[in-house]
Amino acid sequence: MEKMMCADAKQLDLVDYLASLGHQPAKVRNQDYWYLSPLREEKTPSFKVNRTLNVWYDHGTGKGGDLVDFGTQYHKCTIRELLETLSRYKPGTSLSFQPPSLPGPSSPPRPFFAGEKKESPDNKIVILDSRPLADHALVDYLEKRGIPLDIAQRSCREVDFLLYGKQQTVIGFPNRSGGYELRGEHFKGSSAPKDISFMDNRTEQIIVFEGFFNYLSFQAINKNLHAPLTNCLVLNSLSFLEKSRPLMEKHSQVFLALDRDAAGMSQTKQALQWDRDKYIDRSDFYRGRKDLNEWLTHQNHQHLSPRESQRIGRRF
Repeated sequence: MEKMMCADAKQLDLVDYLASLGHQPAKVRNQDYWYLSPLREEKTPSFKVNRTLNVWYDHGTGKGGDLVDFGTQYHKCTIRELLETLSRYKPGTSLSFQPPSLPGPSSPPRPFFAGEKKESPDNKIVILDSRPLADHALVDYLEKRGIPLDIAQRSCREVDFLLYGKQQTVIGFPNRSGGYELRGEHFKGSSAPKDISFMDNRTEQIIVFEGFFNYLSFQAINKNLHAPLTNCLVLNSLSFLEKSRPLMEKHSQVFLALDRDAAGMSQTKQALQWDRDKYIDRSDFYRGRKDLNEWLTHQNHQHLSPRESQRIGRRF
């Protein structure tokens, strides 16, 4: 049997490979294939494969890469073990993977093989530059999402980054560890390190959002109010909710404004079980919409007067 090399494995079609494992796309848009993530449980497809670039990105975890990155995570194996399995793989057939047997007490430690490096600089987002937000295309995108430029400029930067040798310019929302959530009309991703964003307005209450566009929407809704906003926490990933519990517990009340999809509502339910007196679900405010930003965009299409906008701000 001819041994497969890493470079060969990365040339295998990811869509065909996923099909061999029993995973079919939930939807296809041009070259983007969307799946229920094979790496975790979810009900809304957020695992994307770009067939042209032959790369994947899991929006729920903020991780991505090539076929080798996926295979080692999916099978929980080393690169060497994955390559041995892929040597038997033929497109169009199902692929079975025999997990390695655990080493016994007398087994020697597994040697390190040269070239067994899981990540390569090519599949990482590299931040090149940041500056005040002003790009016309990004300003137009903010307008479509119902966010005034002056509000976005308080929290966001215009960021240049490099990915797969291609430079792009997007909206960057910084987290507390120096990474960015990156958004454009045709891009969604994040740079390492992934972390939460916390806005301390010196209040005893805190409101929790899943993504930063919902935080910006909250600011837009309340822009005519003179009282300071409550403290704000943007998770940037639902996986940070439980990890952020010590921070949330420092406040007298925690208002939850998570997405009204299955994952968001499940996490809201979990938080309410911690303490129903402290944790309060505010997502009813945008019932019928996926999140606060979708609600805001819908309201803006109705052309509310300043007085109506101020009345809505008092309610949320």
